[in-house]
Amino acid sequence: MTKTPPRELAQRLRDTRARLENDVDLWVASAGEQGQVHLIPLSYLWDGAALIVSTPQTSVTGRNLLAEPRVRIGLGPTRDVVLIDGDAAPAEVAELGEKTADAFAAKTGFDPRLETDAPYQYFRIVPRRIQAWRESNELAGRTLMRDGAWLA
Repeated sequence: MTKTPPRELAQRLRDTRARLENDVDLWVASAGEQGQVHLIPLSYLWDGAALIVSTPQTSVTGRNLLAEPRVRIGLGPTRDVVLIDGDAAPAEVAELGEKTADAFAAKTGFDPRLETDAPYQYFRIVPRRIQAWRESNELAGRTLMRDGAWLA
């Protein structure tokens, strides 16, 4: 297998920002107060500073995020992964704004405001650390954000 050379930091930042803006789904790992770990796929919207997700309030993930805000997110395939550690905060439509809720629905094809079976909760996930790599030759320098600040 031929390996491409590792990307420079500037290219990784561009690629990661493009994935955040253009992808639709990600994997969310959460843990509740008693450590019950849960992993699910969710659709999301990147607003430039945070990931917006929505899940039923009574789901395991909803309960976990309400109890423990720390979250780990996986985005992209295994050979072009973006790994995000962040903090989730519940957000109501009034806090997000109708424009953001409309953008979420348009991007994901799903509007939690219209769900009648169970109340959905939006969460705003602010990244603390973002890492990205494609192959083992990109493991060095994989951290693109530290303590909530982009490195470049």
